[in-house]
Amino acid sequence: MSKNIIILCGHYKGIDDRIRQKLITREISIGDYVLTGGELAALVVSDAIVRLVPGVIGDGESALTDSFQDGLLDCPYYTRPPEFRGMKVPDVLLSGNHKDIGIWREEQRKVRTVARREDLIKKKKEN
Repeated sequence: MSKNIIILCGHYKGIDDRIRQKLITREISIGDYVLTGGELAALVVSDAIVRLVPGVIGDGESALTDSFQDGLLDCPYYTRPPEFRGMKVPDVLLSGNHKDIGIWREEQRKVRTVARREDLIKKKKEN
C-alpha cells in the first residue's frame, strides 16, 4: 500500500508527455469521456481511495457490500416512506426476514449487473 499518492491533473489536452514518460508510475482513467480538466477526475479517484482507509466510513463493514467488491453492482436501496408517488418498497424488505432480504438483495445485484454492466458478468466468468 502506498503512503503517498500524487495526482497530476491535466488540463485541456493533458500533461506534458515528457512528464508522462519519465515521472508517472501509474495512469488511471475514470471512464471513456473527456473533461475540461483533471480536477474532477482527481476528486473521484481521491474519494474512491479515501473511503477504503479504516475509520473514514462510519461502518467499515458496509464497504464490503458496495458495487464492484465482488464483480457485481449493488442492489437497489429504499428509504421511508414505504410508498412514494404510488411506488412501493418491495414487500420482502418490509418483512423483517433477514434471510429472505439477503436472498432478494443478491438476486437484485445480479439482475442490475446484467441490465447495466453485462461486461462485469463476462469478466467474472473469465476469472
